[in-house]
Amino acid sequence: MPELPDAATLTRARLALAIDGPVATITLNAPDKRNSQVPSLWHTLDAIGAALPEEVRVVVLKGAGTCFSAGLDLGLLSPGGVEGEEFLDLEASTDQHIIDTIDGYQRGFTWLHDPRFVTIAQVHGYAIGAGFQLALACDLRVVADDAWFCMKEPALGLVPDLTGTKPLVELVGYARALEICATARQVSAAEAAAIGLATAVVGEADLDAATGDLVAALIEVNAGAVRETKALLQSARVEDLETQRLLERTAQVRRFRALASGG
Repeated sequence: MPELPDAATLTRARLALAIDGPVATITLNAPDKRNSQVPSLWHTLDAIGAALPEEVRVVVLKGAGTCFSAGLDLGLLSPGGVEGEEFLDLEASTDQHIIDTIDGYQRGFTWLHDPRFVTIAQVHGYAIGAGFQLALACDLRVVADDAWFCMKEPALGLVPDLTGTKPLVELVGYARALEICATARQVSAAEAAAIGLATAVVGEADLDAATGDLVAALIEVNAGAVRETKALLQSARVEDLETQRLLERTAQVRRFRALASGG
């Protein structure tokens, strides 16, 4: 098992990590920069996902300060870049190198789909661009009533490339996803609840408590059953009925065997 990133690495990546038994809390921890994101943050998220202890069942992502995340640190797009960060060099890179580099960035998001965990984004304030996509990478979103979501990339002449397009379409449908992205408009917390983006919307003062209640409910249920069920729900989105029926049966065999052995 790889080792978790140390404190210095987390700080450079604008992150904080706390593990309390079955719950890991990852905080985007650059409030003075509105938790804007840089490549080291994505790579460190990937490293955290690979190294979390087996007993961790729930991962909560939250933002320090006034918002969840204002998205990409736009300093990365400036001639001087961001100190200590290596970003895409369009002039010196081949197309394939750029594709491979973005793949590395995306891995900071894809591990959140792993059936080992149920992942929760605790969102307040703005979740813009990469921030919106990080919230979308999580299984569930507990949202403060002051939250705003925006897929800003098209307004910058870019596309969402941090794994956000698939979950957005799955949650709200193709037409609404296209409208949200192509207009780059802001989606309020109330609308997020109405269209299925938000699992729950609460007052900002109640956000921690609401997330805590959800975490408590999740860890109350058999861990193996939750993991198998998450995997089944993921496969149900892409498999035909006959394949899905077989996956259900074989998963149930594993659960019967585990229960019989006390697991």
